[in-house]
Amino acid sequence: MADNTQPIDESAVVLTDDAGRFLPCQVEQSFQLNDREYLLLLPIDAPIEIFVWQQDDNDDDVLMDVEEEEIDQVFLTAKAVLAEQNLTLQRTAITLTASGEIPEAEEDNCLTLELDDLDDAGNPVTEEFQILATCFYDDEEYTLCTPLDPLLIFAHRTSDGSLEVVTPEEFQTIRGGLEEKLFDLLE
Repeated sequence: MADNTQPIDESAVVLTDDAGRFLPCQVEQSFQLNDREYLLLLPIDAPIEIFVWQQDDNDDDVLMDVEEEEIDQVFLTAKAVLAEQNLTLQRTAITLTASGEIPEAEEDNCLTLELDDLDDAGNPVTEEFQILATCFYDDEEYTLCTPLDPLLIFAHRTSDGSLEVVTPEEFQTIRGGLEEKLFDLLE
């Protein structure tokens, strides 16, 4: 995952993934936990998700995540479609992003996806997206979206000063401490 950082200024860092892609992020919070510096980061440009319409076992059309290889195939088409809205699709670390002015979200261009996860109460976790555009590639329909909630990234500083994104496993082990630190910072 992301393993390097280059400072832009004191409030921003650039994450770099193993493929050499960059993701400029704003530092929202930083704090010490278990003798490590943790940072809560927010991408500077809008995160972009690409979904494809496919039929499920009941022949219903459902939106599915696009895998990395498929993003490579549809990327130039998606980039051209977003360019029509003065948005520049970028192949960045961790997530695709778009620079430019994202239009205001309206009820008729938003959708809610039910994720496979359950919350603490046992209810399905949902995520809301704003549909920015649709495009076709190789007879498949793709939907380009941005999440309505901010994409927050937890990272920790390594001994050499670079940043590593906190893995889901590490997040679960430090979750209580992170929540406590965040609540303390918000008060």
